[in-house]
Amino acid sequence: MRLPLIKHVVEFIDHNDEDWVVETIEMIEYLSEAKGIKDEELDVLGEILSNLYGALEVSKEIKSGKPQKEALNEFMQRVVGAVS
Repeated sequence: MRLPLIKHVVEFIDHNDEDWVVETIEMIEYLSEAKGIKDEELDVLGEILSNLYGALEVSKEIKSGKPQKEALNEFMQRVVGAVS
């Protein structure tokens, strides 16, 4: 996951609507099931999906009143803690 990408998508959600991101996730997941898709392509799609899902989680925290910087930092700490 890349914090700058998550932050950018959070800003998109703030200016538009979270439904756009949800629909994009659905389309990318559907695309990942296509016949003939290569492993490298699946890796890229998976990375994009993880950033989009992360942005949705951060956006939810911000909407509940948490400052953006704090929401982003706490999310990344959870991710790093889950990987360790």
